[in-house]
Amino acid sequence: MDLFEYQGKQFFARYGIPTSPGGVADTVDEAVRQAEAVGFPAVIKAQVQVGGRGKAGGIKIASDSSEARTFATSILGMDIKGHVVKRVWVERSSDIEKEYYASYTLDRNAKKYLLMLSAKGGVDIEEVAETDPGAIVRLHIDPVAGVTAEELAEAVEAAGIDLEARQGVVVLLEQLYRAYVEGDADLAEINPLILNTSGQVHALDAKVTLDDNASYRHPEWAEYAATVEYDGRERLAKEKGLNYIGLSGSVGIIANGAGLAMSTLDVVNQVGGSAANFLDLGGGASADTMSAALEVINTDDNVEAVLVNIFGGIVRCDEVAKGILEALSRVELRAPIVIRLDGTNADVARDILAPHVSERLIVEPTMVSAAKRAVELVKKGA
Repeated sequence: MDLFEYQGKQFFARYGIPTSPGGVADTVDEAVRQAEAVGFPAVIKAQVQVGGRGKAGGIKIASDSSEARTFATSILGMDIKGHVVKRVWVERSSDIEKEYYASYTLDRNAKKYLLMLSAKGGVDIEEVAETDPGAIVRLHIDPVAGVTAEELAEAVEAAGIDLEARQGVVVLLEQLYRAYVEGDADLAEINPLILNTSGQVHALDAKVTLDDNASYRHPEWAEYAATVEYDGRERLAKEKGLNYIGLSGSVGIIANGAGLAMSTLDVVNQVGGSAANFLDLGGGASADTMSAALEVINTDDNVEAVLVNIFGGIVRCDEVAKGILEALSRVELRAPIVIRLDGTNADVARDILAPHVSERLIVEPTMVSAAKRAVELVKKGA
């Protein structure tokens, strides 16, 4: 679950991380009141879960109430990369001396937490990584052992953080680590982390992604969940209990298991295609589950081919094949479907599907061949 900036700052505050005082507003009048409460100059910031707010005109500094009203009027309702601004965060403008970058996330390959720290803040970390990779210090952290203040101090020095900010940054990194671990976050990022002209270090922005699997431990997350914005596909998938993430490609993906779904996305990309979604059926692929998945896929106008990739371990492929045929009798697909079944009773499953094979229903023996066929269908229809 991705948090809005203002929610991220509220999350940080629970762990003592200093942020600029401010308030959230969803009307122009409330935005003006918030600006008057924090004092001028005040920053009015669009609350959308996408980058590029500043370039789009979604961040403005108001010097008085009149400007606050003008800027709030222009920002609320603005469309930023397909995201409509429904609320703004208003905070007192900071006198910035230096800008840094700091984040904790999980390095799945290393099976460790990863601290990334840079003296080059205020810009996309991807841009820094591309233009000056040496400017980013990466510190892997054993989740069991944790991280010490001494290790953080060494990272701060290696990153070239200014001397006057180092102690403050170390303390904040300790607080951010606690927020990341105890707060069950997948990502806790501050960009920029600033040193102000008074010599204080604090978070000027907040990007936080929470681990949905830990929600049972955090009843307080209910207020965050209430503000999550889903597109039509994601809303329908959530209603049907599917693990679905909408993407921008043209090959609809259905797989059983998150790892297999991710691998399918990768293979589609490797053979020259692009995935329209991530959809994990979970441990089963019954007719009801498959029908729900196909219904969600069918609502995406960008899908020009559907790729069903099933590996039968505990699940029997012959039962999956029956489920697919039953689902197809319920849902009339706009796009052709390519099916790959492997594992338990895969040969029986292919025999079940054989009488139904056509230009609209294609069976392939491997994941790579299925991905290639799906991409070919997309290109053929282009």
